[in-house]
Amino acid sequence: MTEHKNNTKRNNNIDEVAIIGAGFGGLGVAIRMQQQGLNDFVIYERAGDVGGVWRDNVYPGAACDVPSHLYSFSFEPKPDWGRTFGPQQEIYRYLRHCADKYKLREKIKFNTSLSDMTFCEASGTWKLTFADGNKRRARSVVMAIGALNVPQYPEIKGVDSFGGKVMHTAEWDQEYSLDGKRVAVIGTGASAIQVIPSIQSVVSDLHVFQRTPPWVMPKSDKPVTPARQRLYRRWPIVQRTVRNLQYLFMESLVPAFMWDSFLTRFGEAMGRRYLGKVIRDPVLRKKLSPNYAMGCKRVLLSDDYYPALAKRNVNVCVEGIDKIDETAICTSDGKRHEVDAIVFATGFKVPVSGAPIPIRGVGGRLLEKDWAIGSEAYKGVAVSGYPNMLYVMGPNTGPGNTSVIFYIESQINYILKYLKTLRKNQNKYLDLKPMVQREFNADIQERFKGTTWTSGCNSWYLTKDGKNTTLWPSFSWQYRLTTRHFSVSEYECITASSEVAAPDRNAVTTA
Repeated sequence: MTEHKNNTKRNNNIDEVAIIGAGFGGLGVAIRMQQQGLNDFVIYERAGDVGGVWRDNVYPGAACDVPSHLYSFSFEPKPDWGRTFGPQQEIYRYLRHCADKYKLREKIKFNTSLSDMTFCEASGTWKLTFADGNKRRARSVVMAIGALNVPQYPEIKGVDSFGGKVMHTAEWDQEYSLDGKRVAVIGTGASAIQVIPSIQSVVSDLHVFQRTPPWVMPKSDKPVTPARQRLYRRWPIVQRTVRNLQYLFMESLVPAFMWDSFLTRFGEAMGRRYLGKVIRDPVLRKKLSPNYAMGCKRVLLSDDYYPALAKRNVNVCVEGIDKIDETAICTSDGKRHEVDAIVFATGFKVPVSGAPIPIRGVGGRLLEKDWAIGSEAYKGVAVSGYPNMLYVMGPNTGPGNTSVIFYIESQINYILKYLKTLRKNQNKYLDLKPMVQREFNADIQERFKGTTWTSGCNSWYLTKDGKNTTLWPSFSWQYRLTTRHFSVSEYECITASSEVAAPDRNAVTTA
C-alpha cells in the first residue's frame, strides 16, 4: 500500500510513462498496460486521430499484404474482416475501434508533435519538448513512432520545375482527380503495385518508371463471406485456428526468403511461372523479370499488378530518369515522356542511421551520432546510454516474412516487464550496459552472413555500408522467445539524486 501511495504522488508530478505515437505500437502498449493495472501513462500523437500509417496512407488501392486475422492484435480479434487482406479504411476503422473500446482517447494528447527529448540524470526523467514550445517531464518514454512514416523523395534534377501535379503515395491529394490525365508513377515497390492497378483504368496514359523489377506472387485476396464472419463470431476458436495456420504458413517461408537454397529456386520458379502466365509479351516480360535472388528485396503480393501493366495505355520504362522539365520526364535514352501528374511511389526514409528528432541521453550524447553508421538497440527495444527509453519496432525488428503485429506484441511483453521493474525501483533509472548491446548486435550481424539479404541487391533493408539494421535475421518465434526474457542484471540501476516538480499530467503546459 505504501508503494502505491508513493507511485501516485510521483505520477501526479510527472508522467510515469509517455507513449509517443497512437498507431498499432502505441495503442498496443497502452491497452496491455491497462490490462495489467498500469494506468499512469499519456499518449502523445502528432495528428488529430489514431491510426498511424493507416490513417495517413489514403492512396487508391492501399491495403495490407498480411492476412487480416494475423494483422491484428491477438488480444483483440476482429471476426468480421471484409477481405482476406485488409484494405486501408478497414484497418483504420479497426484501430479507431481499439482506441474507443479501451477508452484510450481520454489518455491521448492529439495534435501534439514531439520535437526534442533530453534525459536529466539528476532527476532520472526525460524532458520532452513539443513543436508548439510546450514542455513535459516523463519518467520513461515508449517510442512508438513506427519505422515507415517519413516519405522518401528521390533526388531528380528539375523536379521543382515541373508544372503539373506532384505527390507521394504517402501524401496523397484526394482532391486531385487523375481521370483522363497522363500520369507517371516512379517506383515499383509495395505502394506502387497497389496504386498502379487502381488508377490504370481511369487515366489516359500511365508511364511506370522502374529501376529494379520486384518479385511478385499472387495475393489470392477475396471477400470474407457473411457466413464465415458469423462462424468466427460464434466460435472464436475457429478464427484463432485460422490465424495460427496463417502464421505457420508464413513462418514456413523463412528458409526460402532468408537463405539462398533450393527452396529459393522453387519460389523463383513459381514467380516466373506467374509472370509468364499473365504477361504474354516477351519484351514486357523481360522488363519485369528480376535478376536477383528472391528475398533479397521485399517479395510483393498482387493479383492485379501484372494484368494492369499489360494494358494498352501503360508504358513500363526501365531506362533511368535523366531529369524532369516543365512538362515531361526525360530518360537516359533521350526520350521525353509528357505527363500531367507525377506520383512518387518511392517508399519511406527508414531510420537506419539517425533518429527522427534530437534525442539526448546520458552525458548529452546524441542518438543521431550514436546511430550514424547504423542504428542499434538491445532486442530492438532498449538503447545503451538512453535510460528508460523503449522502442517499439526499433532496429532489427522488421519481419521479412510475417506480420509486424507479432513483433510488436513481443516487444510489448518485454516493455511491460521493464516498466514493472522500474516501478519497483522508485527514484532509479535503468541504463542498458554497453557490452550487452554490443554482444547482442554482433550476434545479429553475424547471423546475416550468407543470407539473401546480404547477397548484393540494392535494398532499403541496408545502410550505405551494407549493414542490415532493419530485419530480424531468423524466425519470428525465435524473436518471441528472445523478448520473453527480461533481466535487470543487464542494466545499470542508478539512483536519481533529486526530485523534479512538473505540471499536472492532465494538461500539456509550458514548463
